[in-house]
Amino acid sequence: MSEEKNIAAEIEIQQPVNAADLVLYEEMTKHGVLFGRKRSKTNPKMKPYIHTTRGGFDIVDLAQTVIGIEKAQQFLKELVKKGQTLLVAATTPAAEGPATRFSEKYSLPNVTGRWLGGTLSNFETLSKRISHLTTRKADKVAGRLDKYTKKERVVIDKEIERLTKLFGGIEKMTMMPGALLVIGTSQHSTAIREAKRVKIPVIAIANTDTNPDPIDYLIPANDNSVSSIMYILGKLEEAISAGIAEKAKAAPAATVLAKPKA
Repeated sequence: MSEEKNIAAEIEIQQPVNAADLVLYEEMTKHGVLFGRKRSKTNPKMKPYIHTTRGGFDIVDLAQTVIGIEKAQQFLKELVKKGQTLLVAATTPAAEGPATRFSEKYSLPNVTGRWLGGTLSNFETLSKRISHLTTRKADKVAGRLDKYTKKERVVIDKEIERLTKLFGGIEKMTMMPGALLVIGTSQHSTAIREAKRVKIPVIAIANTDTNPDPIDYLIPANDNSVSSIMYILGKLEEAISAGIAEKAKAAPAATVLAKPKA
């Protein structure tokens, strides 16, 4: 039996679970969700979310991961039913690809590059800059920039390129999001701080070096593995899809989040 299966078996013995949860444990083990940080980097406040330590590394308590996923799923489903959106922050190499696909599937605003200070805490000013970018792009498509000289158009094109790099993922975020999802917390401390300041709930896929205090919906998991991140996001997708379906039944004509793309 592999080391991962040994650990999953230990959790099952110490915390008796039903067949459905056992399947989840096996799936999460397969995707590497259980691997935490080096023990030397552990945040003491994460102790309740740690099963054990092996070879100097924390092993996440998968029972707590299941609980975190279920709480986040319920919250997200209700969020979508209310017509609110989710802002995704994922700026690490492992998280960028999965987060981009997740966001695009549901037309969610996202930040996968540098988090721009004031994205949430100074949203009114940010919205004006985004509106300027949108206008510039529309003017270019409509040919309204043809009246400028070639040199002036080059300057405008560079401005569009720069603003797109800054705001591209949140260009269509016309209102404050109903929640913030971060993948990894140490890289997104500013985003979390801004969300708390404007009273936006925070969902976090976070490893054992995390301070859980400012997180409303904590999913303890390996946040440095593409496979682990994709697995957790897949579970959150289930909740978003369910929320979209229930919202459509209640009010077929009213939609805020797009249906998932084929």
